[in-house]
Amino acid sequence: MKKIQSWLEEHLAPAMGVLGSNRYLLAVRDGVVGALPLIIVGSFFMIVANPPLPSDWGVTQFLKAHAATILLPYRMTMYIMALYAVFGMGYSLAKSYDLDPLSGAVLSIMAFMLTISPVNVSKDANAGVVGYVLPMTYLGSGGLFVGIIVTFIAINIFRLTQNSKFKITMPEQVPPSVARSFEALTPTLIVILLIGSITYFFGFNWNAAITACIKPLVNATDSLPGVLLISFLYGFFWFFGIHGASIVGSIARPLWLTLLESNATAAANGVSGTQLPAIAAEPFYQWFIFIGGAGCTIGLAILLITVCKSKYAKDLGRIGFLPCLFNINEPLIFGAPIVLNLTLAIPFVLTPMINGAIAWFVTSLGLVNRVTVSAPWTLPGPIGAFLACGGDWRAIVLSFALIALSCVIYYPFVKIWDKQYLSQENSGVKMEPAK
Repeated sequence: MKKIQSWLEEHLAPAMGVLGSNRYLLAVRDGVVGALPLIIVGSFFMIVANPPLPSDWGVTQFLKAHAATILLPYRMTMYIMALYAVFGMGYSLAKSYDLDPLSGAVLSIMAFMLTISPVNVSKDANAGVVGYVLPMTYLGSGGLFVGIIVTFIAINIFRLTQNSKFKITMPEQVPPSVARSFEALTPTLIVILLIGSITYFFGFNWNAAITACIKPLVNATDSLPGVLLISFLYGFFWFFGIHGASIVGSIARPLWLTLLESNATAAANGVSGTQLPAIAAEPFYQWFIFIGGAGCTIGLAILLITVCKSKYAKDLGRIGFLPCLFNINEPLIFGAPIVLNLTLAIPFVLTPMINGAIAWFVTSLGLVNRVTVSAPWTLPGPIGAFLACGGDWRAIVLSFALIALSCVIYYPFVKIWDKQYLSQENSGVKMEPAK
């Protein structure tokens, strides 16, 4: 086992570190994470418009009657989330290249908007609006991948014009904010001519093309093999001390948001919670797979304070249980440690995969509602599951069952690990991480 661990440290860890620091993956992560507060708050209006209350109650009937108005904040937040995410991605990527981040963010938004063709609404349409309007369909998760691509294009054009000095340079006396605006004129012109020509003169439908390309990925993400692969990769990267969400989440989150929006839209249109189109949107992972954080470490935390005998394990459990209850498990990951520790890494990887398979089958059979709401990630697991599934009490039962299962899976490995620490403590030798 030590030889395997040494080989992993020597050959795989450096490669994982390089991947974890990739500026493009980090930009996607930063942009989407920056939009998460809007997504979370906006999605809660789904619960208000479709409350988990008896249908004959007066308050339920009132909310149902005004559902269209109640859902407007949802449509102006989660429904156009690509707009907010693109701003964040452009800001982050420009900053990583030491460019003016605000100019990069604005340039990215402009490039993204140039991929959408306005629609001319006439007076005969009886729509209440006359003139050019933007279709919101491509401003949500459906346009997120287009936003990622044109953001990368726009920022690289910005970078090339800056490095080649092909820009308008103002005298030193000009205020920096004004100078930066003039420096952005050249890349702005290039981006408008390039993206605008492709969209409006050549008639290229960015969204149709990208949708055709990513549709197999979206379908794969919502499948059981996709769930198992993503769950495995989370634990695999954490084994090397790399935040799994930084790598896997950066790639999968746009796909998850597409799935979540499809569910939320269907729910807003009155589709039953068990008949929604997607299973494995991001809240599915948060509340049924990674309970207590990556690796479903809530089971580990419970065992540390209940069955372990070594002082170190008990102290670690007391310190790590409360944060883990709110899905913050770094004290356990680095305190045990789980990083580069094959004994605990095995259940750390296996538990989410087993939980994911069970939750996927339970959900696919209609025994629990499919997720529609992005609940705050710091909620305790059963509460988050209840809210994410639109107020379905069965989600609470499933969450508790998966927590109990995680304890069972971790148990034999924790006993081995604890025995090693207990032996060190009884022998009086200097404490070293048990592996």
